[in-house]
Amino acid sequence: MSGPMPHTPAARRDEAADGSTGGGLTAGGPAGGGLTGGGGPTVGGLEEAQRFELTVAAVAPGGHCVARVDGQVVFVRHALPGERVVAEVTEVHRGFVRADAVTVLEPAAQRVTPPCPYARPGQCGGCDLQHVAPQAQLDWKTTVVREQLVRIGGLDEAACDALGVRVEALPGGPLGWRSRVRYAVDAAGRAGLLKHRSHEVVPIDRCLIAHPAVQDVPVLTSAGTRWPDDEAVETVASTGGDVTVTAVAAGRTRIVSGPERVRERAAGREWALPASSFWQVHPAAADTLVDAVLELTDPQPGETAWDLYGGAGLFAAALAERVGESGRVTLVEAAGDGVTAARENLRDLTRVEVVAARVETALARRRITGPVDVVVLDPPRSGAGARVVRDVVAAGPRAVAYVACDPAAFARDLRVFTGLGWRLAALRGYDLFPMTQHVELVGLLVPDLAGQTT
Repeated sequence: MSGPMPHTPAARRDEAADGSTGGGLTAGGPAGGGLTGGGGPTVGGLEEAQRFELTVAAVAPGGHCVARVDGQVVFVRHALPGERVVAEVTEVHRGFVRADAVTVLEPAAQRVTPPCPYARPGQCGGCDLQHVAPQAQLDWKTTVVREQLVRIGGLDEAACDALGVRVEALPGGPLGWRSRVRYAVDAAGRAGLLKHRSHEVVPIDRCLIAHPAVQDVPVLTSAGTRWPDDEAVETVASTGGDVTVTAVAAGRTRIVSGPERVRERAAGREWALPASSFWQVHPAAADTLVDAVLELTDPQPGETAWDLYGGAGLFAAALAERVGESGRVTLVEAAGDGVTAARENLRDLTRVEVVAARVETALARRRITGPVDVVVLDPPRSGAGARVVRDVVAAGPRAVAYVACDPAAFARDLRVFTGLGWRLAALRGYDLFPMTQHVELVGLLVPDLAGQTT
């Protein structure tokens, strides 16, 4: 499959609690009769544990596809557009239900056998797309990004075409990439991963998307290890070659093996930070995002830059190298461990100032003030929000690089930017999380009078 999957029609859409969209769709045929009924809550005649046949329609945010059964919206996991499946209802909500495709009657050409035995209905919920061929996963995510840009961001299909919206793979393939894994622990002390939308632990003997160094750590029951006094086990395999295991009990952590501080290599520097600190989980992610931000914003010597939600200072360090001794970079971060990591790792860059504050507070109370030339926004999953966007625009930058892990939040903030006379000049999508629904975006926003779409 070389292009994006069919888009959800724009005429009418219903929004689920997690931002997933349905509506304006048909199941492609009548529903088969319920094969089993659970006797639980019902919506539109459907109830938990009920099974029925349906034809799957378009992909949607959240790692599932949409369908309709007698007018009822159904979000189906473990399916692909165009497939005829037997679906089992897993949750009933007002206006929609969730279901798993438990039997595939007519498979799509893009369907593959999941490499992991736990990537099945009722098993581990960590991977959403193991049943989808690698190129089709990129097409799936491209479709979701475009749909959010149109439905929420206010762009039209022509604008998406002009931007060349697509999601690119990172080096290394779809398995063995995740350098940080948090295992939950069940009542028997067995480490595993959670079922989809559940607190139930699925004990596993191996996680195939985990980095090989993480897979080799003997924390699972298959290695004869149990954790009777712990609620979670965290494993880290850093790009600097460190491997650390941390156990979590009653909110407290202890190092089981490996160093307390791990080394990461990115942006031409080595970073040292606590093993529990945030860092991108794909080994190629940090450099990929830095390269995209620098290419899109093209910082110049002597310019002033802001790194908002700056964490340990990945983007601030890269910006500082570009603006040089005559320039200035301000990093704003609220989390204490992030502030500490940034101050320790950037101490040699005297032109970088680290401000310990919430971004909203730093802007509103003028802890940082314009004018500024370049801004990097790397907000949490919920997005920057209208207040931050307005204050950033008011500072008068020539370019804003927006790094987003949620297309819906990015699209909401994009709509605020466009309402203030800005435009999306370029957009990059990266598959930082293969086999899952998640995708990372880097957008270039500029005042509307600046150049043409690049």
